[in-house]
Amino acid sequence: MPEQQKNYYEGLFLFPQSVTANLQAASDHVKEILQRAEVSLISFKKWDERRLAYEVKGNRRGVFFLVYFEAHGSAIAKIDRDCNLSEQVLRAMITRADNMSLEQMQAADGQEQLAVEIKLRATEEAEAAEKAEKPKEEIKETVKVVQKPEIVVETTEDVPVTKES
Repeated sequence: MPEQQKNYYEGLFLFPQSVTANLQAASDHVKEILQRAEVSLISFKKWDERRLAYEVKGNRRGVFFLVYFEAHGSAIAKIDRDCNLSEQVLRAMITRADNMSLEQMQAADGQEQLAVEIKLRATEEAEAAEKAEKPKEEIKETVKVVQKPEIVVETTEDVPVTKES
């Protein structure tokens, strides 16, 4: 049996906007799908975060990951199947990248920018959580317990006194 020829492919993976809270998990999920299909990754980047033209599985906004890779033609069916079975991936589109050279694909790599964005979002979340905790602590320190003084009524007659609230 002759060895199959490897081709270059471009894959676009759509995730719901909620993955912006954990971009690392989403990128790892895409890489895991590609790894199971035994492809060689050329370029990987978060392409964009956009409003969708129409709702996809109840989502109006989405995050796109653009991937260039080299694979056998039979691997594409495995990738499509894994994407369809995945609960995280909303849509995936894979096309042959015959119009691009290997150098252009390698130049499109955005893994470093993605790592910086993941780190930046993590620090922003940590700062926001810290700010959210600070006011609660300050409130606890400034709250003072004030006790009501007991109402004392002095009478000269023998009349029963009732306390009304």
